[in-house]
Amino acid sequence: MSPAVGSAVTLSVVVPMYNEEDALPALAARLRPALDAIGVPYEVVAVDDGSADKTAALLTDLRADWPQLRTVGLRRNYGHQAALTAGLHRATGAYVASIDADLQDPPEKIAEMLELARRERLDVVYGIREDRSTDTGFKRRTAGAYYWLMRKLTGPQLPAQAGDFRLLSRVAVEAVKALPDQQQVYRLLVPWLGFPSGQVRYAREERVAGRTKYPVTKMVRLALDSITGFSAAPLRIATWLGLISFVVCLGLLAFSVTAYLFGRTVPGWTSLFVGMLFIGAVQLICAGLLGEYIGRIYTAVQHRPTYYIGTDSAQPTDSAQPTESAQARVTEQRIARG
Repeated sequence: MSPAVGSAVTLSVVVPMYNEEDALPALAARLRPALDAIGVPYEVVAVDDGSADKTAALLTDLRADWPQLRTVGLRRNYGHQAALTAGLHRATGAYVASIDADLQDPPEKIAEMLELARRERLDVVYGIREDRSTDTGFKRRTAGAYYWLMRKLTGPQLPAQAGDFRLLSRVAVEAVKALPDQQQVYRLLVPWLGFPSGQVRYAREERVAGRTKYPVTKMVRLALDSITGFSAAPLRIATWLGLISFVVCLGLLAFSVTAYLFGRTVPGWTSLFVGMLFIGAVQLICAGLLGEYIGRIYTAVQHRPTYYIGTDSAQPTDSAQPTESAQARVTEQRIARG
């Protein structure tokens, strides 16, 4: 039996989605029974990240028969992490779970997450993908490389194969909300907070419908955001590359002087050419790394909100604008402070 609407919410489930009209019927068919079976008051916060298909219309239709469903529409496509941020900021439950709409992460595991968090008084429960056989070989290898690199850069507190399928207590959610308003990578940020945590393991399923919203370009962008947002190690790598190139230059200098003294300057053309290419490549790499960090600083000092809300089914139509205005006032206050 579904929990009574209007009672205090125990569990919020945030579902960021973008162009998921094909996956929505299957999502509702699995998510609603899974949450009803838990037997606690819940809400589903579906965040439409500026979809260009019928996602918004389908969500409206689902709300007619699913009172626990709350829809939040962003003004445009801000990205997966921004949509997740919007959902976390607007969820009201004592516990907040996040899950993608593609059903690669099983919604039935949310009950196990909640039970584990309550039993062991945990603030974070991660969904761990112990079986990724449904992913392509390329996806598995790149994901393995990503988590290996992130653990090396950020520390061993990062659970391997933990994506954005997790459950947070209200204390952890409030800690996330208190952070500066900028683009976050939650799979790195949440472990960094250091709250007591546990794990629920599962086999990753195939995407139920539609196409992946994380092509190679977005995967590379996520990796760059992860590295530059949580570690200064690349800057030290640039320093080491500079030192190595300096040593190589000294070697080439000694070689060229020796060749000149023995009258063999023409044969040294190859090594000189290779040396110039090497130094140029190192300089470009270092400039690129510096550019990534400067770009993040530039974005941070602009104090732009991560997202703007267009609609929220939990509020009257004319009340979404004051929320946006409040965000703008906060931005103006930050700029005034300096």
